[in-house]
Amino acid sequence: MQKTPRLRRFQARSLTLALSLAILSILATGCGGNSQVRVVNAISDSPVNYDLAINGTTSFSDVGFESVSPASGYQSVSSGSEIEFFQTGTTTPVVDASVHLQSSKQYTVVAMGYYGDTSGADAPGLVVLADDNTLPKAGDTEVRIVHASPSAPGSVDVYVVPTGTDISSATPTISGLMFEQASGYQSLSAATYAYVLYTVIVTPSGSKTPFINQGYTLSAGQIRTLVLVDASGSKTASPTPLALLDLN
Repeated sequence: MQKTPRLRRFQARSLTLALSLAILSILATGCGGNSQVRVVNAISDSPVNYDLAINGTTSFSDVGFESVSPASGYQSVSSGSEIEFFQTGTTTPVVDASVHLQSSKQYTVVAMGYYGDTSGADAPGLVVLADDNTLPKAGDTEVRIVHASPSAPGSVDVYVVPTGTDISSATPTISGLMFEQASGYQSLSAATYAYVLYTVIVTPSGSKTPFINQGYTLSAGQIRTLVLVDASGSKTASPTPLALLDLN
């Protein structure tokens, strides 16, 4: 496969925090210490699995489609500035790019795109997300959405609503989420009950016609990241996002 140095970085909390991260990343370059990283494979049409190396050391091996490595939590890796993404068993990177991983910070690396598109807009690439697993305020749960489905509309609206809600007159929780982007963390109330039933509805931007309508049981104190992916082996958006159990 042709080497494609595509890498996108998105900060999920706020512009202020994003700028702070950028500044601290520059200062942290060359400093020691460890970062906490997990890897998600959202490349639906790939017949092979993938490895990921950080600063020349392979830290994640044989990660299959819709797999998360490690299965829970994060892997401690040396903080630094180079990520290489390989097909398992090969030595030529599919992605070889610079990214600043700060010491003592947590990150999610999402591989997305199409295995069969070696040089186009949907060639395999990486999105590096700075995670924030700070406990939500009392009684709340938090949800973040990652758009990693190349066959879905390039811009989507997301409604995170109590189950049974009619969205015909509702305002999207997240508007205009683009492919290769992550939303901010959305705070949802779960204060009155031990758990609350929410439904995540995803539509093309400006439309009320869903292509994802998936229910979730959420409890106070939880954080979840939902990754929009294609169905396995296809170029069709999956109706079921991949759910990452960030906290609790």
